[in-house]
Amino acid sequence: MASFVDRVVLHATGGNGGNGCASIRREKFKPLAGPDGGAGGMGGSVILRVDGQVTTLLEFHHLPHRSAPSGTQGMGDYRQGANGEDMILSVPDGTVVKDTDGNVLADLVGMGAEYVVAEGGHGGLGNNALASKARKAPGFALLGEPGSEASVVLELKTIADVALVGYPSAGKSSLIAAISAARPKIADYPFTTLVPNLGVVQAGSSRYTVADVPGLIEGASEGKGLGLEFLRHIERCAVLVHVLDCATLDPGRDPLSDLEVIEQELAAYAPDLQSDGTRVPLNERPRVVVLNKIDVPEARDLAELVRPEFEARGVKVFEVSAASHEGLKQLTYVLAEYVERARKLAPKPSMARTIIRPKAADGSEFTVQRKESGGQTYFEIRGTKPERWVRQTDFANEEAIGYLADRLAVLGVEKQLFKAGAVAGDEVRIGPEHNAVIFDWEPTLVTGAELLGGPRGTDARFAESQSNRPTRGDKRREYTERMDAKAEARAELWTEREQGIWTDPEIDADAPVDSPSKD
Repeated sequence: MASFVDRVVLHATGGNGGNGCASIRREKFKPLAGPDGGAGGMGGSVILRVDGQVTTLLEFHHLPHRSAPSGTQGMGDYRQGANGEDMILSVPDGTVVKDTDGNVLADLVGMGAEYVVAEGGHGGLGNNALASKARKAPGFALLGEPGSEASVVLELKTIADVALVGYPSAGKSSLIAAISAARPKIADYPFTTLVPNLGVVQAGSSRYTVADVPGLIEGASEGKGLGLEFLRHIERCAVLVHVLDCATLDPGRDPLSDLEVIEQELAAYAPDLQSDGTRVPLNERPRVVVLNKIDVPEARDLAELVRPEFEARGVKVFEVSAASHEGLKQLTYVLAEYVERARKLAPKPSMARTIIRPKAADGSEFTVQRKESGGQTYFEIRGTKPERWVRQTDFANEEAIGYLADRLAVLGVEKQLFKAGAVAGDEVRIGPEHNAVIFDWEPTLVTGAELLGGPRGTDARFAESQSNRPTRGDKRREYTERMDAKAEARAELWTEREQGIWTDPEIDADAPVDSPSKD
């Protein structure tokens, strides 16, 4: 069973908002004392929060689907529904949130850092909040808005100051165990390390963290071995330590060739870090060469032989033994100097500035576009307010639909439809293509209190439309019949003219020039 997971796909769903309540207060001698329906509660949101006690994404591997609780419905007597509690999901420090296309949405670094994955839906207003001078006792309430849904990729990038890289069985796990309190698995076979290991090193007054990742081999950047899966864990490290095995029994390997292969793999992985322009590629960061296992006589001789060649390349070289602890103290102090220098050069974290985005001067809160699909023309309306209002409308209630029409008219939707070339009877869609509300548009010609005098839950405009207003099919049928009647009338007139029935010279003079001549 897996004990460490550093990449998962999370499917999050925010809680639904509670429906508003349509209620009328009853008092003695006042059977209809006014609306008192309360609003529905807000739905809970799914939030990621950095927790220092969490070191893996294993929990999301077993439970990838998370849903926040919904808000409850409003009630009479002005009682508002309860809000759904936010679902807080704890993630390790250094978790990167991406969408399914690979775009970075958030980089959670630091205790308490948060990111809202899926927002909860707004609660619907009760009829008490919808009352006005024109509509004193609304017979409807707004529905709760559904919570948003999102699928995101969580990637853990370990936060450490120093990274130990090298071939499998080069002694990285033994080295981190010797200089820190970490106790990774140590064995004499390749790929013993299957998960990254972190250790804290104290060198004088300096304290820093060291990361040990699975061994790299040639072709790791192309997916060979385990290196590619864990290269992300050294992206945040300021110093790279190349641990080279001087006691290897492989005849085709030596410290010089091992270093060249590892640096080639780091260079192949480096372009992925240049997308934001702020991180230094792995092959350009400060690096230190550690010649390990010098407690073996042959290894010590080989280390003394290759050391001048490494120093000629301008890198610091240390001959150490993780088994006898020879040379480790000097190594830890030099690494502390590198870390302190990197911390001074790192940009200081600044407080997040509050960004105020004023409303656009032209009031453009929605868009109207003319589109075609399957040879049919329709008009698409997109915008936060229109889409939210549609989701919160109870289309089984005529008064609620009339209220929606009035809100859209006040927002300016009808004016924009006229500008886009829409005419009565055209198809209009509000919302995304896969989940749009479709209706035949009829301009709102009259609105006001004179249309709100009917029973609660009804709208006089709908009664008028059901009795007098033709549907789209009626309009098409009427147009076809009118065109057919005109064609028949023209044919009858030409037949009479050919028979010589026409005697009025003025009518003959007005006949079209391109009309057929009489033989």
